[in-house]
Amino acid sequence: MTVHLLAEPYLTPGRLWSLIAALVGVIGVVVGGLAVARSRSGDTRRGAVVALTAGLLGAAGGVYVVAAAKGGPGTGYGIVGGFVALVIGLIAAALGGLALSRSRRASYRAG
Repeated sequence: MTVHLLAEPYLTPGRLWSLIAALVGVIGVVVGGLAVARSRSGDTRRGAVVALTAGLLGAAGGVYVVAAAKGGPGTGYGIVGGFVALVIGLIAAALGGLALSRSRRASYRAG
């Protein structure tokens, strides 16, 4: 007896969109992490905005995939990837918001 883990082993549109949303979220996490690490210098506003935007886009893409899915995990609609993209996007948005608030505080201290 063979156990099939995926009903459709190829890249479906739902899986593709969830993969794209997760990738955008990962980019946001990387940029947000770098912006938080450099937040003491006060020169991180652009990175913080990029991380916040990428995080929100990744989360929105994840929500879209989850809302459009007509089946559960393993059906090819990308629902698991949508949830992963949602979580990664929220993490990226949180890092971007944190870096943005720290860059504002650093600019107030400098001015």
